[in-house]
Amino acid sequence: MKGNRVVLALTGASGAIYGLTLGRVLLSSGMHLTILVSGTGFQVIREETGLDLLEGSGDVQQALSSHLRPEPGQLDYFSEDDFFAPVASGSSAPDVMVICPCSMGTLSRIACGNSRTLLERCADVMIKERRPLALVPRETPLSEIHLENMLKLSRLGVRIVPAMPAFYQRPESMDDLVNFVVGKVLDSLGIENSLYKRWG
Repeated sequence: MKGNRVVLALTGASGAIYGLTLGRVLLSSGMHLTILVSGTGFQVIREETGLDLLEGSGDVQQALSSHLRPEPGQLDYFSEDDFFAPVASGSSAPDVMVICPCSMGTLSRIACGNSRTLLERCADVMIKERRPLALVPRETPLSEIHLENMLKLSRLGVRIVPAMPAFYQRPESMDDLVNFVVGKVLDSLGIENSLYKRWG
């Protein structure tokens, strides 16, 4: 992967643990991380992990820093209505963007170019600037609408990495299952990792 500026977005799909684990790994790899969270993303993070990023003062960046432990200056957070954030413009586009987990609603709006939030605008920027964008959809079963939207984005060069853990590694814990998916996301972006046992 060229560069080290990564945008990580978390939406309201189930699987917040994937996004938070990915954030931790990216930071430990020395990446500069910008985090975006959708409105329902905050709710799912709280329900699935117990982490309430809006609790107390409502300083989301401080809460993320306490949880992810970045080095000083390594982590930025922008709210979903902050279109003055650097990542909203192609002139300051990040090197890579990952939406993990990615809801079907977010995926649909990206496929249609409907940039109503900073998260969706940043994805639109990545597509128009032809920069790496990976989506980690977490839904089952998938309808024809979901599949058509994913096919449309895939044809535009977007990487679709479904949250589908494998079992050939003989997982012994939930962490093993999460690390497999996170490792596959990193593989798709060209970021070396040893999060899971590879085939053979």
